[in-house]
Amino acid sequence: MNSKIKSVVAVGFCCADVYKELGKFYPTGNGIDWGVHLARMGISVSAVSVVGTDSYGSKMLESLAKEHINVSHMRVETGDTCIMLMSLRNGTDRIHLKEIEGVMANYLLTKEDDNFIRTHDMLHTDLFGNVLDHLEDWHNAGIQIVMDFSTFSRDPEYHCEDYFPYVDYVFMSYDGPEAPVIDWIRKVQAFGPKIVVATRGEDGSLAYDGKQVYRYGIVPCEVVNTVGAGDSYIAGFTYGIINGWDIPACMRKGAEVSSQVITKFEPY
Repeated sequence: MNSKIKSVVAVGFCCADVYKELGKFYPTGNGIDWGVHLARMGISVSAVSVVGTDSYGSKMLESLAKEHINVSHMRVETGDTCIMLMSLRNGTDRIHLKEIEGVMANYLLTKEDDNFIRTHDMLHTDLFGNVLDHLEDWHNAGIQIVMDFSTFSRDPEYHCEDYFPYVDYVFMSYDGPEAPVIDWIRKVQAFGPKIVVATRGEDGSLAYDGKQVYRYGIVPCEVVNTVGAGDSYIAGFTYGIINGWDIPACMRKGAEVSSQVITKFEPY
């Protein structure tokens, strides 16, 4: 195992995916999904975010603790937990109906939260956790940063180019022909990240480290649902980084973990 990475932390956004017609919900969010996968692979994981005083909040904390995730800095604030109302189309395709931000809307890190985060060797975050103003300081402190830009890496609304220089491992979802994807990940890597990865659904993934473009396909499987595919890929890839693997091995692990998720309904 990479001696420099002993513990990781998911920071920022979390929510409950709620399927009212099924009577089910799942604790989720890009970082939460990532953390659950890594915890199941034996990595020491913490989560720093916020839930409300409703039943979703207490059940989320209970569920994450059962996954052996340190929830000591999952703050509980008066109000509703952020939820994503979900539904099914054609019996299997999950669709987002509505987001209710709840206590996530005004979430800000405390000094205590920040100090706790700095005890970890690696963190995961995304664009929606209200923590982007800390990236530069965390990067300068030597914390390795994994960031999921989802489909928004080129969206001018999110000013992603302001954040690329402070991220070690950039992940994005990018559809379309291969050539423009390669051009873009080359440009992003020039801002400073060690590795930039684009996941491309059934077309597999591309990675670039400033020297070489790497390609990896998918692990064939019966697809039940694709929600969570990206988070699981990032978790698998990160597991490879933690263990000091080369890029092709990291990509292979990402594809393997992702294939396991999309064969079932649950996000992890």
